Amino acid sequence: MTHLSWPALPYEAWKDTYETLHMWTQIIGKIRLVRMPWLNHCWQVTLYPSASGLTTGRMPYGIEGLQIDFDFVDHELSVRTSRGERKTIALAPMTVAEFYRAVMAALAALGMPVPIYRRPSEVESPVPFDEDVGHGSYDAEYAHRCWRAISSSAEVFRRFRSRYYGKASPVHFFWGAFDLAVTRFSGRVAPPHPGGIPNLPDRVTRDAYSHEVSSCGFWPGGAIAPYPLFYSYAYPEPTGYAGAAVQGGGEVSTADQAASGGKTIIAGFDDIPLTFGGNAECMIHNVMAAVLAAVVRKFDLEVIRESLRTFIPSAKLT
Repeated sequence: MTHLSWPALPYEAWKDTYETLHMWTQIIGKIRLVRMPWLNHCWQVTLYPSASGLTTGRMPYGIEGLQIDFDFVDHELSVRTSRGERKTIALAPMTVAEFYRAVMAALAALGMPVPIYRRPSEVESPVPFDEDVGHGSYDAEYAHRCWRAISSSAEVFRRFRSRYYGKASPVHFFWGAFDLAVTRFSGRVAPPHPGGIPNLPDRVTRDAYSHEVSSCGFWPGGAIAPYPLFYSYAYPEPTGYAGAAVQGGGEVSTADQAASGGKTIIAGFDDIPLTFGGNAECMIHNVMAAVLAAVVRKFDLEVIRESLRTFIPSAKLT
């Protein structure tokens, strides 16, 4: 893909930058975790796509406010206060330890220090942020591409969310797994989640999955699936869900689903011809609406997948 809104994001090409950026977003996310009041399903911790990157939004600090923004256009981290003060940190190659110290110094200089739990969440690595010198890459081009993919996905998810009248989450970015997600709720209480996510208390997982959910999201990929993808899962998993065939022949279990034996259904950008290789954003919106309508009308999942895979847009057919 070369389209600006859906850029190519080959995992191996930016893996080092990805891993570094993941830790940087965790540091900023943990600041939000400390400053925000609790919200159901721990939604208070997430970041949000902005016009140029990711933002914490306004965080209370006494009678004042604090906001931190990743800017992947000008490649800087901006720390602002409601008093009009601002500190910036250039986004460039630096270790996680250096980034952590720079952020803490900026907060202290603004008179708004925020101590955080210094170990990363939802990853196997136990190395504290202030000791992490193993991650220090930053490729500005790929950071920008990742943000564009997240931003474009957010627009699709907002439209998808808008058609549901029940309880639904915001479209938000989870820095623990580095994914963008939106979740719908049935309103029914779910059985306790088994937990088991690395470096995440089970009580947090059980709060997140306290009620029946159906989630979809965008993930830039990882070792278990080295390419950007869309995913969908449900908890608790409906009968027959795990056995459903996956378009493209792939199947993957993410960390939170592996604990319960669930499966994540995925679709790459290029899987559906109607989207012209993922370049036609309007067609992505149309496809999601059509699939939702087909599922509601109880069309067989295989029929839906086969239709998406085989419908080739052309002047003759359309």
